[in-house]
This record gives sequence, structure tokens and C-alpha cells, in this order.
Amino acid sequence: MTRVLLDTSILIGGQSPGEREGAISAASLAELHFGVLVAADADEQARRAQRLGVIEATFEPLPVDAPVAREWGRLAAAVARRGGQPRRRAVDLAIAATANVHGVPLLTADPSDLAIIDDLVMVETPD
Repeated sequence: MTRVLLDTSILIGGQSPGEREGAISAASLAELHFGVLVAADADEQARRAQRLGVIEATFEPLPVDAPVAREWGRLAAAVARRGGQPRRRAVDLAIAATANVHGVPLLTADPSDLAIIDDLVMVETPD
């Protein structure tokens, strides 16, 4: 079975990786925890917390370790050289770096987030 890294947009949308095995980055967990904490009301916070609980129970996240940090720096530098703003997409770049280090495609519902470096990251969208 082939493996794919699920972007936070896929996790939020509850989309399936299809026939592939899904994995997640620890950076996605950070985004999801942030989303719970900034929810506009108690009902939305509860819904987000429930989804986060399911995700945490389902996946052992891939770490943002030294190899991922090096790749993250490389991708951020490429974004800057190409006229983009790497700080604006810092977490997206950490997730993309995790995919690259593990040699798997990044499954995202928002491919435009990485369009500036789509030649450096294997980006896929849901079927």
C-alpha cells in the first residue's frame, strides 16, 4: 500500500486518502490544536476538539526533527527566492518538508498553498 502525508486541510475536511495509507505531521497537530483554541463559540470548539481527538487516536504523527528542519529551511529559501513570503506559510512548509523527508506525496485540498514550489514537493489532491 502506498503512503501519503495528509495536509491539515484534508484532516479538517475529513477526506479520505482513498486506497493509500495516510500519515500526518506533528505540524498538523499544532494547527489543529490552535484551531480548537480559537474557535468562535463553544459548539464549534467542541466539534473541533472531537475531530482532533479522533485524529490523535488514529495517527502517530511524524516528527518535525532535524532532517525536516533542514528541508523546511530549503523550501522556505526557495519560496523567498521566488518572491513569496515563507513566514506566511511556515506551517505549510513544515508539513511539505515532512512529506519530502519521508519520500511521500502531500495530499492537500489547497494545492495553491504550495504552488510557488510545486516543482520541489509532490503535491496531490483528493480524487
